[in-house]
Amino acid sequence: MAEFTGKSVCKGVAIGRIKFYSQQENTVVREKVDDASAEQTRYEQARDKAIEELNALYEKAVTTVGEDNAEIFNVHAMMLEDEDYNDSVSSIIAGQQVNAEYAVATTGDNFAEMFASMEDEYFKARSADVKDISERVIRILTGKENSNDIGEEPVIIIAEDLAPSETVQMDKSKLLAFVTRLGSSNSHTAILARTMNIPAMVGTPIDKAFDGKMGIVDGYEGKLIVDPSADVLEIYFAKKKADDEKKALLQELKGQENVTKSGKKINLYANIGNPGDLGAVLANDAGGIGLFRSEFLYLGSEDFPTEEAQFQAYKKVLETMGSKKVIIRTLDIGADKQVDYFGLEKEENPALGYRAIRICLTRPEIFRTQLRALYRASAYGNLAIMYPMIISVSEVLQIKEISKSVREELISEGIKVGEVEEGIMIETPAAAVMSDELAKHVDFFSIGTNDLTQYTLAIDRQNEKLDVFYNAHHPALLRLIKMVADNGHKEGIWTGICGELGADTTLTEEFIKMGIDELSVSPGAVLSVRKAIRECE
Repeated sequence: MAEFTGKSVCKGVAIGRIKFYSQQENTVVREKVDDASAEQTRYEQARDKAIEELNALYEKAVTTVGEDNAEIFNVHAMMLEDEDYNDSVSSIIAGQQVNAEYAVATTGDNFAEMFASMEDEYFKARSADVKDISERVIRILTGKENSNDIGEEPVIIIAEDLAPSETVQMDKSKLLAFVTRLGSSNSHTAILARTMNIPAMVGTPIDKAFDGKMGIVDGYEGKLIVDPSADVLEIYFAKKKADDEKKALLQELKGQENVTKSGKKINLYANIGNPGDLGAVLANDAGGIGLFRSEFLYLGSEDFPTEEAQFQAYKKVLETMGSKKVIIRTLDIGADKQVDYFGLEKEENPALGYRAIRICLTRPEIFRTQLRALYRASAYGNLAIMYPMIISVSEVLQIKEISKSVREELISEGIKVGEVEEGIMIETPAAAVMSDELAKHVDFFSIGTNDLTQYTLAIDRQNEKLDVFYNAHHPALLRLIKMVADNGHKEGIWTGICGELGADTTLTEEFIKMGIDELSVSPGAVLSVRKAIRECE
């Protein structure tokens, strides 16, 4: 028996045979060609077929992991249409009179190396994406089959790494768990594993010799056990049975109130990335939507989304949720969410730079378009608008002046608008410290603990080297959260949490004691948080 540790990215227990998954390796040989034009045509045909495959993958992924997570395949398709990438391939074919396979492999290596050398974590992640799309085109050029068959028996997949396309194409009914040597907790594959609710680990020692052996993945403790003894197997069969029973019991909480033993009621909402996540919200019995990230409209578009396109998206969500509250956050572009057509300049420290409300207030034409769409949609449901990255009262007053102007403009045009709550995200220490003054001007606070934690601790949450220093339970952070709740209540407004800490059930009772009125979590975490609330005194 051998035991290995790694970083858990999705909790759960899996027991079964291990299958070592080898990525398809495309060996490319540089060959001189007589007809560069014919090679260019071969490349273009292979590229177009690759884009067709990616579009089909997107459609499949939407049904299994939702639109937000499927978006990576649209990104890959767009990368294959990138002018710089295609110019590089064409230039190598024509300039060196070589085969298309070599030109694609060289371009892929060059671009991947370029991205990997960048300091920005978002662009570093694009290195793996370039490799993935290049391998796809080379496979098509060489005529290899696209096989992700993992056999008939459900297995634990171990691999050096897994590309998103490989993950999605695998038969979910045959997957017990993922374990990879490379990858991070923020990788696309890790996100897909969480969405598919499959136990998963990254940063784990693996070996081809594990193939075919019995294995155990403990996603709670981040352990991979190879060739477990009979005693250990017995322990883990019992642990898995208890885990399965716990998940079944959670289903019985559907329709139950989010109320403590002493009778205190907590609003329990869901965070979503786009309208495609609505099914999960309803299936998990969330009381509303506490954070709708509107930037998906911008990230998935080649130009600024029109007022009408935004209106239709917001209207769909509000109509589907009926009388339940829907809190839509205005665009949070910038930092790790870059969009070419915004024309944002490269920044040394983008997390502290030109992003979110700072873009809205300095480019009011973008802001007003979104606000018009939001207010138009407000007639179709229970809408609240939330503004991110606030640091001062003056910003809030400027926002309210613009929103009032937009509302009056729509009414003067004869367009019906509903009653709309306006709140702000508390995700900067400045906003937390000034929350007593900010509370006088808004209808609610929603604490974004992801950014508030990194700004309070001065730790980049996407930097793996700093994981050892990252403490989401830091006393300074908890003090700020309580301060915000207290200051909100003094002015008669409610306070919620929409960051990842909202789903941390070890803090649920403490949040309730602090006076937190609402928790907004991923749809899949709603029932476990409801259970924690109902067990609180």
